This record gives sequence, structure tokens and C-alpha cells, in this order.
Amino acid sequence: MIGSNGFPTIENCLKCVLRDHRLFCDLPAEALVALQAIKATAVYPKGSMLCLEGQPARGVFILCTGRAKLSTTSAEGKSIILRIAEPGEVLGLTAVVSNGMYEATVETLEPSQANFISQSQFIQYIQQYPEVGLKVAKQLTHNCKCAYSEIRSLGLSNSVPEKIAKLLLSWAKQPLTMQGPKGEVPIRVTLTQEEIAQFVGTSRESVSRTLSDFKKKGWLRTKGATWWIVEKHQLERLVTTQ
Repeated sequence: MIGSNGFPTIENCLKCVLRDHRLFCDLPAEALVALQAIKATAVYPKGSMLCLEGQPARGVFILCTGRAKLSTTSAEGKSIILRIAEPGEVLGLTAVVSNGMYEATVETLEPSQANFISQSQFIQYIQQYPEVGLKVAKQLTHNCKCAYSEIRSLGLSNSVPEKIAKLLLSWAKQPLTMQGPKGEVPIRVTLTQEEIAQFVGTSRESVSRTLSDFKKKGWLRTKGATWWIVEKHQLERLVTTQ
């Protein structure tokens, strides 16, 4: 369905053709009917804050379309991006289950749709449907794996080029469906250079220099939000030889 703002929305979870491929949404019909009854659907423009770090948890957001970044900020104001959330993920889950504070700020990277469920209703929903509890466990496991990966990237990488190469290769695992020249891997990048710097724990200037170097070497080319990894094996070699 196309909303009044021209953005395609998925209002009925039972009719969503994408749910079979989503981390949380592949649920039995009975559980989906119950989900439909307790959720509030909204469309958010790019840059919308769904959760704020340190605020009491009020509920979860199930990301239907679009992507969102999860970030944390130190007392000195330094920010780091923890991960990028994809459609089908539940945001704010740990805080809601533990009845605590949101551990990260969640901001949409592009126009997105999300279903909001209040904390009390979500806890009741988990208790009523064991299949939902299993999905929650899978989501928490996914979050944990992402955290381990981020720690390895920041702690074990020897250089900024290696960190950025690892990031590009991780995005290449989910390439765009569009066709590019033979051997090139198209990826969609909506992060700014400042956000990439926050992702890999370095400065924007270092990111700019590294990306320019990759382009000069012919490993990477970019046009707006679409980037092409031209020499994937060179990035893989950089990662394995550092």
C-alpha cells in the first residue's frame, strides 16, 4: 500500500510477502493475528530517533522497511556506531525485556516503516506465544554476534584501511540486485564519511584518505549512494595480510 506521503507501507502483517525472510516476522498465523492487534504502524523520515540512549524503555520497534543505525555516545561526546539494523529486526529489545534503559540511540538512515509495541503488551505477547520467545532469543543472539564482530574489528584490526576493507566486505555479503560490470559488487551506502568513521573508530579525515586511496588503486568506485567494489580480492588480501 502507498501511504499519503508516497511511501509504500505494510499495514497488515498477515499479508506481508516479505515476512518469511525476516529475522523476527516469520511467525505462525495465530501469533501474527495477535501482533496485528497490538502494534502501531508509523512511517519515519530519514534521521528520526526511535530510541534514545539512557531513556527508560517504553516499548520495541519492529523495523519493517528501511535501515537504522544504533549508536552510543561517551560522556565526552564521542560517538560510535554499534551496528546497522536491517528490516525484520526488533529494536530496543534488551531494554524492554530487562525493564531497563535503552542501551543505544536508534536513528533511521532512510525513510522507514516500523511497528511499535508497548513494553507491557510485548512482555504479555512473549508469555502467550512460545514461538515469539524463540524469535526473541534469536534476535538477542544476533545482537550478541554483531557486538562480538564489532569488538574484533575495532580491537584486532591493525590499520584504518583494514577496518574499512572489512566493513566494505561485510556490506558485500548483501549486494544490490542491480547489475554492474562483470566481477564488480554493487552495494548501497547511505552512511556519511563521518558515520563510517564512527563505525570503525577513527577520524573522518582517515576515512576520506582511505577511500580516496582505494579509488586511485581501482579497488572501489562510487556514484552517490551506490558503490561498486571493483577488486574484491584486493580488499580480502588487505584483510588477511595485515
